[in-house]
Amino acid sequence: MPASLRARFTLAASLIMGCILVMGATGFYLVLQHALLEGVRSAADMDADDLEARLGSLPGITETDDERFFHVVSASGEVVAESNSAPGMLLGIPDSGDELIIRVPEENIDFLVTVEDTDDGHTIMVGRSLEDLHETLFTVAGLLAGIVPVLALIVAVVTWIVVGRALTPVDRLRREVEEVTAHNLHRRVEDPGHSDEIGRLASTMNHMLERLNQSQRAQRQFISDASHELKSPLASLRQYAEVARAHPGRVSAADLSGAMLNEGGRLERLVSGMLVLARADEQSLRASSREVDLDDLVLAEARRLRQSTPLTIATTGVGAARVHGDAALLGQGIRNLIDNAAQHAVDRLNLHLSTNEVGVIFAVEDDGPGIPKEDRHRVFDRFVRLDQSRTRNAGGSGLGLSIVQEIIHTHSGTIRITDSTLGGTRVEVQLPATL
Repeated sequence: MPASLRARFTLAASLIMGCILVMGATGFYLVLQHALLEGVRSAADMDADDLEARLGSLPGITETDDERFFHVVSASGEVVAESNSAPGMLLGIPDSGDELIIRVPEENIDFLVTVEDTDDGHTIMVGRSLEDLHETLFTVAGLLAGIVPVLALIVAVVTWIVVGRALTPVDRLRREVEEVTAHNLHRRVEDPGHSDEIGRLASTMNHMLERLNQSQRAQRQFISDASHELKSPLASLRQYAEVARAHPGRVSAADLSGAMLNEGGRLERLVSGMLVLARADEQSLRASSREVDLDDLVLAEARRLRQSTPLTIATTGVGAARVHGDAALLGQGIRNLIDNAAQHAVDRLNLHLSTNEVGVIFAVEDDGPGIPKEDRHRVFDRFVRLDQSRTRNAGGSGLGLSIVQEIIHTHSGTIRITDSTLGGTRVEVQLPATL
């Protein structure tokens, strides 16, 4: 097969049309042959009827037409009348109703012969020449043999031109897309402005380029933000190390080890969060399908937080709930939610866990300053800190809620932020329950 789509379309159209033309020409030839043969047969039958009507007055020889002949044979087998053009050979006496084609050697012409018996016992044999029929069929066959290839060629040329014009915009789009690289993803292909397939293809390509451009910008922003976040703890560790080296007496081992632990833990949390987000971007963040007791995870995080903070953690609203999912990922999401709420709470956190006809609902409420409605969608962006949460004392990196959102989406859940009954923020997660 040709490599060109244009050539393949042209070849396919030519072959299909050629087959149709050959079948049509063959059918036309056979129909014409049948019609002409019926005409000759009808003419022979009419001659036989005319001879039967004039049987009593027939002379021995009645006509000299080379296009037809007749024999009239009596019951005893004697030829009582015949035409001058009758072949000079013994025809015998066929059965009545027979039809045969004979060739007259003297004339080298085929004749269609019909046989008919009369009421008085005579047999009438009438022959009609098939020469005109053969000539007509030969002429028609020659015309069809010449017309079919010409029509097939015309179809091939028209298909080549039409397909070429149809594929010209596609080739133009291909060249424009080929010129787009990682350095000029802002470029767009020319939209013809039509609602046909080419217009929809151009629109789809532009949407694809826009998504690639947004993805590239997000990756660059992610790398820039990650570099900035990693730079701070690394610089802090380097500073402690340089001071301890230059002034051994000014930095105690306890201070140095505490700084190393704090900044090392911060680095660990930051790298862990970035790995989760990177897996989510690559769509390789998969949740195993196992039954998980969500209330056990929530109560375990509440105990951990009570040991590390003076906040009041209310868990009276935590009921039994079970979901299908990954216990490690769900545990990380719950921890991020509770830690994020603890950073902004003043005195109290309320944890809620319940089930309804839709699924499982987990909510965390704090009594902090709250999040303005216009900023609630921004807190799920990566490395975003609102003004009141820019402190790094608690080790926040701006990735906590982004990670939670990816984990919840991986488990086919939803997350939203509303006002808390305590006056702060309420973060509510809904997950499908175990059937």
